[in-house]
Amino acid sequence: MLHHKMAILVGGGPAPGINSVISAATIRSALEGIEVLGIRDGFQWVMQGDIDHVTPLEIDEVSRIHFRGGSHLGISRANPTGNPEHLENTVLSLLRLNVSTLITIGGDDTAFSAMKLEEKAAGRIRVVHVPKTIDNDLDLPPHIDTFGFQTARHIGVDIVKNLMVDAKTTSRWYFVIAMGRKAGHLALGIGKSAGATLTLIPEEFPGAKVKLKALVDTLVGAIIKRLSYNRPDGVAVLAEGLVLSIDPADLAQLDDVERDSHGNVRIAEVNLGEILKAQVQARLRSFGLKTTVVAKNIGYELRCADPIPLDMEYTRDLGYCAAKYLISGGNAVMVSMQGGHFVPIPFREMLDPTTGRARIRMVDLHSTRYAIARRYMIRLRRDDFDDPHELAKFAATAGLSLEEFRDEFGGLIASEPPPLQVAVP
Repeated sequence: MLHHKMAILVGGGPAPGINSVISAATIRSALEGIEVLGIRDGFQWVMQGDIDHVTPLEIDEVSRIHFRGGSHLGISRANPTGNPEHLENTVLSLLRLNVSTLITIGGDDTAFSAMKLEEKAAGRIRVVHVPKTIDNDLDLPPHIDTFGFQTARHIGVDIVKNLMVDAKTTSRWYFVIAMGRKAGHLALGIGKSAGATLTLIPEEFPGAKVKLKALVDTLVGAIIKRLSYNRPDGVAVLAEGLVLSIDPADLAQLDDVERDSHGNVRIAEVNLGEILKAQVQARLRSFGLKTTVVAKNIGYELRCADPIPLDMEYTRDLGYCAAKYLISGGNAVMVSMQGGHFVPIPFREMLDPTTGRARIRMVDLHSTRYAIARRYMIRLRRDDFDDPHELAKFAATAGLSLEEFRDEFGGLIASEPPPLQVAVP
């Protein structure tokens, strides 16, 4: 009788801390006498029935990889759930490798694949999933970050801090596009921490598709407001997921953009920064204003960074618990650490009953945290339109009368959140 093995694979995009999970899970399993296999490049090979892209993992090999970013096992977005044959191949490949337990490391798409794989295996392979994304958008409790988020924010703040000095030195604006496919956690985390001029996230524009003009006017309004205070510089942090909020009619090229194997628009292919730069500069020219704008994407710089100690410790805990749970006979859960305690979240609780997909956690626009972020931003606000002195300054900067300025920009405050109230007992 062959010894059953544990396998580890990584799906989706990179996030700081992946190697810590691989290391901790390998060490824990090896110490229990269990052989560990690293599946290379996510589901890419095993879903084709290819079992050659596999690496045995030993303690000596992984004992220090937790310091490093990237993925020791590579990574891919290959999706085994799109075709029943691919899902069947994945199960059969793992059985051929004598794998009885599997740890998947990934975001919402990999979590969904892990759940479907566990169902298909029907007891032959037990599966646990370790949630990973710098987007911080998996449906964990509000106070629990996904691993990699804090490191990505840390590196992102460092970059934006330098851009803010450059902006002031050279009297220009930067439009910084931050990663975040569906939610604005990373953009807001970077923008608020760094003290960027303003941050725009998809959550501001719920429901109906937003007109590109609304984004452009928000940025133009902020630039005019800054100019009225003799500040020709600024940094706007924009979540890349805003692309999915914009009315497709306003982004004709969106239809031509590649989609990945999960059907998601490859947001990196839509150059949101350049589109907004061109539109904003054209709008400013209509007011006789000229501003230098530089569009800058940050994302690839963040996601393979060496993890900060917070993520290093967090991911070692997650990897240890994932292995220990499987070794103890557990199955079909997402691994989480909550308040210093291991909390398994059953796969069935991760699903949104309406979409059948993993639930996405959005930024809570009603939270004190977001309300404070808005207070620190420099953008046109309801207060500005209620103060004739302020409004006169802005209107003069744009070469408009008060009424003309109201007509041009008054619509921006319709969706402004209510003022922050702090209850006193």
